[in-house]
Amino acid sequence: MRVLTVTPNPALDLTVQAPGWQPSAVNVVDRAQTDAGGKGVNVAAVLADWAAHGESTIELSAAGWLGQGNASPFEELFRERGIQDHFMRVPGETRLGLKIVDPLSQSTTDFNLPGVQVTPEQVAALTANLRRLAPQHSAVVLSGSLPPGVPSDFYAELIQALRTPAGPLLAVDTSGAALTAVLNAPQLPQLLKPNIHELEAALGRELPSDAERLAATHELLNRGAEWVALSLGEEGAWLVWNGGAVLARPPQVAVVSTVGAGDAMVAGLVSARLEGLSPADALRRATAFSAGNVTRLGAGLPPHADLLALQQQVQIQPQLREQGEL
Repeated sequence: MRVLTVTPNPALDLTVQAPGWQPSAVNVVDRAQTDAGGKGVNVAAVLADWAAHGESTIELSAAGWLGQGNASPFEELFRERGIQDHFMRVPGETRLGLKIVDPLSQSTTDFNLPGVQVTPEQVAALTANLRRLAPQHSAVVLSGSLPPGVPSDFYAELIQALRTPAGPLLAVDTSGAALTAVLNAPQLPQLLKPNIHELEAALGRELPSDAERLAATHELLNRGAEWVALSLGEEGAWLVWNGGAVLARPPQVAVVSTVGAGDAMVAGLVSARLEGLSPADALRRATAFSAGNVTRLGAGLPPHADLLALQQQVQIQPQLREQGEL
C-alpha cells in the first residue's frame, strides 16, 4: 500500500526538556534536539517506523512546501526513512516550532511560527501535483495548519477534487479555519481526526458530554464521513462510524513529550484502515501508537515489543447504552 502525506506548513521542531521551567525566569535545559516535523511529516515518520517493525509493507511519499533556506533536515529524514520527497521548494526558510517539555509536570508548551509565505501560483502548482500524485496512492493524509498566502479552503477544495469512488482514502487532521472549511464543504473525507477542542471550535459549541460528542460526530457521518476519531487527550479517544462507536482508554505511560501524539494516532488509524482492521482494532492500534509516541522526544514509535505491550493494555469500551444507540 502507498500513503501520501501532505504538510503545507512543516516545521523544524526544536524540543527542549526543562524540568520545572518557569516563565520570566532563567531556566536550565537538560537536553534538546531538533527534528524535521510538521503534522504530515510526523505521520510519515511514524508509518516508516511501523514498516520498519516488519508489520506492514508501506511505500511513503510526502508533499507540501519547504523553504529553500533550510530544507536539508527534511531531506535527510526522507532519505533515512525511505520517504519519497515531493515537496515544492519555495524562497525563504521553513518555520521553527519551539516545544518546551517539562518532565516533572508531564506537560509540553508549544510556540509555533506562521511559516513561509506562499503565492497563488505556488498554491496552484502544488494542487496540480497532488491531483497527479493522489491516484497513485492508497491513502492521502492532509495534516496541519496552512501557511500565509494559502486560502483556508485549501483542504476542502482538495477533498472535492480527490474524493471519488475509485480514489484514495482521504484523512484530514487540521484545526481552525481550515477545519471549519472542511466541515462546511459539500464532501467530507472518509476519515476525520479532530481533537475535542478543535471540533468544538469548528462547530461553534461546547461538547461537554459523551452524548453530545457522539451526536456531533454523527452529524459528520450523515454528511459523508466514514470514520470520525475524536481524541480527548488523557481521557482517550472515540472512534465513531455508521455501525457503532468505541472508546479507547490509553495505558498509563511516563510522558516525555506530547509532540506528535495526534499524528501517531492518525498513522495508526490510516494503516489499520488500509489493512482492513475493524474499527475497534484500529482504535486500539492508534491509541497504542499515540501512547508509544509520548514516551520519546520527536515523532516515532518505541521498540516493537514495547509497542505490542502498550497495545495489549489499551482498554476498548463499546458505546454505553445510556448514551443512545447509533
